[in-house]
Amino acid sequence: DTKKPILAAAGVRGIIRILSPASMSCIRNFIGHGNAINELKFHPKDPNILLSVSRDHALRVWNLKTEANIVIFGGVEGHRDEVLSADFDMSGEKIVSCGMDHSLKVWNFNTENIKEAVKASYQTNPNGSKITFATVNCHFPEFSTRDIHRNYVDCCRWFGDFIISKSCENSVICWKPGNLDANRNEKTTIEDESTIIQKLDAKDCDIWFIRFSMDSEEKCLALGNRTGKILVWDLDVEHPSDIRCSVLSNPKCVSTIRQTSMSRSGNTIIAVCDDATIWRWQKKLNSTSQLKL
Repeated sequence: DTKKPILAAAGVRGIIRILSPASMSCIRNFIGHGNAINELKFHPKDPNILLSVSRDHALRVWNLKTEANIVIFGGVEGHRDEVLSADFDMSGEKIVSCGMDHSLKVWNFNTENIKEAVKASYQTNPNGSKITFATVNCHFPEFSTRDIHRNYVDCCRWFGDFIISKSCENSVICWKPGNLDANRNEKTTIEDESTIIQKLDAKDCDIWFIRFSMDSEEKCLALGNRTGKILVWDLDVEHPSDIRCSVLSNPKCVSTIRQTSMSRSGNTIIAVCDDATIWRWQKKLNSTSQLKL
């Protein structure tokens, strides 16, 4: 309501904290997960909606405004081990998740039941009422596969109708649920096959829990590795075979880069290393510069 930015943070204690950079304070806490939280994602169209994934094998969606836990994804056909990563598509209607069970799953966030729950979540907690919200439980994903990776899947992102994911196999894979001609909105079954579109080689990415990032227009992808280098792929090409990789490096950056984050324009890359350093890379007209923080 204040139009001021907020920051969501979570970790090993399983508590989500909503922070206000303007007031330098924690304005809300969310408790529900039974174990550590591995990733948070805001909804691309509604900043009040937050997705969290946890070591407790489940995904949860929250309404930050009313503190309602709208939906829990998991259970019968959910993940069998901790969930490591998840992502909304650009429309906010689909969620892809991955985890230590080697699987990737696609969940529908646009069913009538969930849309009604989202709408109802804005009506709950009037005037500070403590009435319990009726959380929706979704046990069945629209699609699930273990055919893309042979090990832990530690990062996944939507790429249009495609999905990009990685494991500790020195590669990043772009793939599509079902066959190549299938419409993403068509009804699928758990047994549907998947189609690999392109495999990008990623040297020295053979350890798990290294995350890649993309710009808002999905034109670039940046991934760190265990030698302190950042691999950047230009995805804005006519054919997947035309994708090329550039390497960003600095003699003083030799520790494993666990996570990168790209600005919306793709002109800035932030990298976080195991040695507690943060590096900022800034794209210029004809080169890229770096700054250690």
